[in-house]
Amino acid sequence: MKIVNRLNANVINTLHGSEIRPLVDRTTSEAELCSLAEETLPAGRAVTRHYHLKTEEIYYILRGEGQMTIGDETREVAAGDAVFIPRGETHTLSNTGAEPMTILLVCGPAHSPEDTYFKE
Repeated sequence: MKIVNRLNANVINTLHGSEIRPLVDRTTSEAELCSLAEETLPAGRAVTRHYHLKTEEIYYILRGEGQMTIGDETREVAAGDAVFIPRGETHTLSNTGAEPMTILLVCGPAHSPEDTYFKE
């Protein structure tokens, strides 16, 4: 049995100023078909626009509010919202609130940095 507590998880500092804590993924377990991470996105910051060719994602917002953009569509999101991101779709999330956002990132197959492509 593998248990990872967020307090003991590695912290990845991103170019856009957020912190990502891989909880269950290729770096913490034998997981290959799915992964789970927690991201903290500071107020006023946005996830760098990117896409994945092999990976589907779900962003589940635990705390905060913002704007989610997938392709050409932008919608308001807040705590309790789950957003599906299909393979190949560029996406970004902007924190429009005054407090940090906390987001769970679910990927299938498990997240791999080699399947992340940045788009301006």
